[in-house]
Amino acid sequence: MPFTSHIFTFDGATVAWYTAGKGNPLIILHGWGSSAEVMKPLAKRLSDIRNCVIVDLPGFGHSPEPPRAWDVGDYADMINSLMMKEFPDTPVDFLVHSFGGRIMLKLLSRTEKSGPFGKIIITGGAGLKPRRSARYYIKRFTATLLKLPVKLVIPSRRESAMNWLRDTAVWKSLGSSDYSKLTGVMRETFVKSVTEYFDDSLQSVDEEVLLLWGMDDEATPIDQGRRLEKSLKNGTLIEIDHAGHYAFLDQPGRFTAIARAYFEG
Repeated sequence: MPFTSHIFTFDGATVAWYTAGKGNPLIILHGWGSSAEVMKPLAKRLSDIRNCVIVDLPGFGHSPEPPRAWDVGDYADMINSLMMKEFPDTPVDFLVHSFGGRIMLKLLSRTEKSGPFGKIIITGGAGLKPRRSARYYIKRFTATLLKLPVKLVIPSRRESAMNWLRDTAVWKSLGSSDYSKLTGVMRETFVKSVTEYFDDSLQSVDEEVLLLWGMDDEATPIDQGRRLEKSLKNGTLIEIDHAGHYAFLDQPGRFTAIARAYFEG
């Protein structure tokens, strides 16, 4: 089934999105560094029961970078705007992955919600504070030491000195692979996004949420799925064997069967 392309603007950002299928709307959100293309095979498998709406989040796929550094709230506002514009009177289902999960948790944890929300699937979702290893704290301490000389540089040259430091092999070895690939607006957006957690705000979430997690997920380990299940009033976790962070690609048959049963039931 072919996808129909659409464009809309929000807060100065141009957003590309795509639709295929029939039935109630199902908004599908990709993870950081990914795009709608990664989610299209899954959407095709669900398009006979849902009108699948896949969004290229600003800064990814065919959506240009936002005009300024966004945080999770900005992405959530953009999705909310799309919901209210295109589906104002219809419950909207969601299937979100990784960074898309962080956006979903932001939407769900707000005191004042627009909606209504229908059924929700989060797979490999981010948004809980990860358990840090000793190696993480060593790298963080090392980064702090490396930045000390920069603070001694005169203010007019401080930014150029910091840019020089960021380009060194030592500095790049301390950061995440996602961070090291970024510059400008998207680098700041990444920092704003990955430092927001929702551990303390999930008790107020009443919506039903199905959590589909790959047992071998290294990006958002299964521990985060189990913690998320405990934090949500109506959260249910299904652990998928022989699957990693992209469980819907590693085990497409099983993942789709569970999603179909959930949305149809």
